[in-house]
Amino acid sequence: MTGGGAWGRVAPEGRRFLRGHRKAVGRLAAWSLLESAHTFLGGYGVARALDDGFLAGHTATGLGWLAAAGAGALLGGFALRGVFAGLADLVEPLRDGLVRRAVRQALDRAVADPAGAADTGAVSRLTQQTEMARDSFAGLVLTARSFVFTAVGAFVGMAALAPVLLLVVLPPLLLGMAAFLATLRPLASVQRRSLDTDEALADRAGRLAEGLRDIVACGGQTAVEARVEALIAAQERLACTLAGWAALRTLALGTAGRLPVIALLAATPWLLGRGITAGTLAGGLTYLVQALLPALNSLMTALGSAGTRLLVVLERFSGPVPPDPAGHSPVKPQPQPQPQPPRPTRTRTDAAAELRGVTFAYGPGAAPVLDDLDLMVRPGEHLAVVGPSGIGKSTLTALLAGMLSPDAGSVLVAGAAARREPGASDGPDPRRTLLPQQAYVFTGTVRENLTHLAAAPGTPGPGDARVQRAIRALGLDELVARLGGLDAEVSPRLLSRGESQQLALAAAYLSPAPLLLLDEATCHLDPAAEERAERALAERPGTLVVVAHRVSSAARADRVLVLDGTRAVCGTHEELPARSPVYRDLVGRWNQAADE
Repeated sequence: MTGGGAWGRVAPEGRRFLRGHRKAVGRLAAWSLLESAHTFLGGYGVARALDDGFLAGHTATGLGWLAAAGAGALLGGFALRGVFAGLADLVEPLRDGLVRRAVRQALDRAVADPAGAADTGAVSRLTQQTEMARDSFAGLVLTARSFVFTAVGAFVGMAALAPVLLLVVLPPLLLGMAAFLATLRPLASVQRRSLDTDEALADRAGRLAEGLRDIVACGGQTAVEARVEALIAAQERLACTLAGWAALRTLALGTAGRLPVIALLAATPWLLGRGITAGTLAGGLTYLVQALLPALNSLMTALGSAGTRLLVVLERFSGPVPPDPAGHSPVKPQPQPQPQPPRPTRTRTDAAAELRGVTFAYGPGAAPVLDDLDLMVRPGEHLAVVGPSGIGKSTLTALLAGMLSPDAGSVLVAGAAARREPGASDGPDPRRTLLPQQAYVFTGTVRENLTHLAAAPGTPGPGDARVQRAIRALGLDELVARLGGLDAEVSPRLLSRGESQQLALAAAYLSPAPLLLLDEATCHLDPAAEERAERALAERPGTLVVVAHRVSSAARADRVLVLDGTRAVCGTHEELPARSPVYRDLVGRWNQAADE
């Protein structure tokens, strides 16, 4: 999108706004006329004070003209007070109109796409961007008005003193202004891209924070880091580009602000030879140095910063809601390679996972959550883990997932250390997949949410037949149909927690990892949906470890591990009530609740 295109949309609306507030513009212009009088008296008074006063030997006359110039300064201060009072009548209606438009844009988007993602940019437009537009517009009006009426006073004064002064001053002044105006369009384009990238980076960081644990558990750090680094690098490049255009703008400012003075001084002998008096030259120099050039410098600075910023912000209110500049979801993970795990010497080949004398505590001096725990999970086994809240069930899955290291003992997955060495690849570990209680669903298609744990770069990933088998196995036909099919976009904020868990469970079903770890990953499902999901995952090739949310989940497992804080007991659902008071109590309470 070019700066010209943006101006083509914003300019007509700007003209309509000014026509709708003619009275406010008229009051502002009336007060500003007094500034023209102040500027005129400043240079003209100096010229007359020299020519008709001090140089002619009439000191009183010279002092009188200087007093007139001083009175003009007081007149300018009085005019400025009225200008600020009139400015509010123009600026506040602009802000109110932008607020109404931001609300209308958000409502129109919600009506047009009720199932789409929430318009998170509406809050920014309603607050930050409206205030940015308000402040930028106010500063631009002040400086533009000051330059226009100061220039009127200065040019009229030069014409009154000697019209030839304008022939010397105007060409370099117009040259500098033209050079400066040439930088505005590319500067606005860069600022627009910078603002888009900044918003995308903030949005992506916020979304990543929500799924940080899932990203680490799935080994997606490399992909996530690459996607964030791309935006950071883009922002860095744009900052350098902005600095380059700022340097050119400074050069243009120097041209417009210094060349007229140099031209006037260089032309002084020629002007004196044509009968121009010293007082007239001093008056012209006063107009340049004290009035015109400071006003021009303020105008160019405002146009280069507040002006381009205002154009970018108003563009967002004059058209549709801008999309993510990357063209896709800020947090959509890309399929990751499935690197081979490290190949240390295997001590056992008959265990999918094993804990040997594992002790773990959260901090020095804290009571161990797990104390000298021994456990072997056989390949193809379905193991349920139960126990009171806070007893260490999630800690156990985190140890198996390699997210924590034991204080003592060892944790093995497929015969190798569960926690990989610091120098190992940080891609997904093909030995296991962890599903936490908070299911990770990202903005993307249904297909992408179901297959992101199963596909590798350069491969097509699971075919539709496999995906459909997973959908049928977990009973997701109705959910996928309601979402619009495999190629429909998923908005995580519009899914219930149970629906999010169902999609995450289907992704785990399609994962090639031989070990699945479910940390209460079915807690938001009803008992029937939970049973169907767990049976499907148990029938899938591989080993299943489930932190059970219900005793019925434990009853479906091949074995049950009971954690009670003092010792761990492992056995079948049928034999454990006789061996574990904790499990007997859990089963009794479950049966009582079922009878009620």
